[in-house]
Amino acid sequence: MGESSQNVFIKMVLSAWDTQNSSLDKLAASLTDEQLSKEIAPGKNTGTYLLGHLIAVSDGMLPLLGFGEKLYPELETIFLRNPDKSGLPKPSVAALKEALQAVNKRLTENIQSTPADEWFSRHTAVSAEDFAKEPHRNKLNIIINRTNHMANHIGQMLLLG
Repeated sequence: MGESSQNVFIKMVLSAWDTQNSSLDKLAASLTDEQLSKEIAPGKNTGTYLLGHLIAVSDGMLPLLGFGEKLYPELETIFLRNPDKSGLPKPSVAALKEALQAVNKRLTENIQSTPADEWFSRHTAVSAEDFAKEPHRNKLNIIINRTNHMANHIGQMLLLG
């Protein structure tokens, strides 16, 4: 007997997430500090900003999915609440690369230990009342959304190589 459609769908989504994370890891490792300091296009974000942005978004998934507190809450102000050219001091590329590894390690551990039926439960940013009306606002949908978001920024960062 084959796997349930629900389990197959979950595997597909989590596999796509893993693929994008692996791509980001490889790309971040392959780009030099100098390459990351460049804008992806004139007047646009730098690679360093995009890397920090992706880390901050992934870090924000920890509480959103009920996996604990953010590891790097300070990145939210720098990379989510303010633009690249805000003048705020940014962590070094080496520190960002370390943060990427730490956040992905924590996410991976929690994702792998999440039971299938829990993926269809509500995430922490939606109320029980709203979730009853909109059951698609679940934890798995967060993974789908963030996977697409990451893929978009990886595409931008590829222009730096």
